[in-house]
Amino acid sequence: MIALNSHKNRMKVLREKREGFTLLEVLLVLVILVVLASFAVNIFWGTQDKADKNAAATQVGFYKSAIERFRLDTRQYPGGLDDLLKKPSDATLANRWGGPYMDRIAKDPWDREYRFIAPGKHNSQSFDVWSTGPDGQDGSQDDIGNWEGT
Repeated sequence: MIALNSHKNRMKVLREKREGFTLLEVLLVLVILVVLASFAVNIFWGTQDKADKNAAATQVGFYKSAIERFRLDTRQYPGGLDDLLKKPSDATLANRWGGPYMDRIAKDPWDREYRFIAPGKHNSQSFDVWSTGPDGQDGSQDDIGNWEGT
């Protein structure tokens, strides 16, 4: 009985000493969480950048279609993207106008205006419509326009 009581006392002492985590264990878990979070952030940012570029390319396609419909109806390109929404003041153009050709003029995923010019710099026989891309600089490598893939 004495041996059994001393064994119980030792187990009780060991349990009392082992409550909670050591500082080393807590720091190790924090380091692991920081490493995992850094991987997740890198993956997310790469995905978000690609999604923004795809969204801009899709919107450029919408503008391209609307501009082409405008030209088919009026026999000329619009003076600007706003012309896709409002009826022209010129009586001849107003009679041919079949718009509005879009619900609204949206901004690109980087909250900047889309650009339009006719005749285009890249499409000299028609028009260019584009986003200045992530860097916001016109004419840089990351511009997203209707000349891509043509």
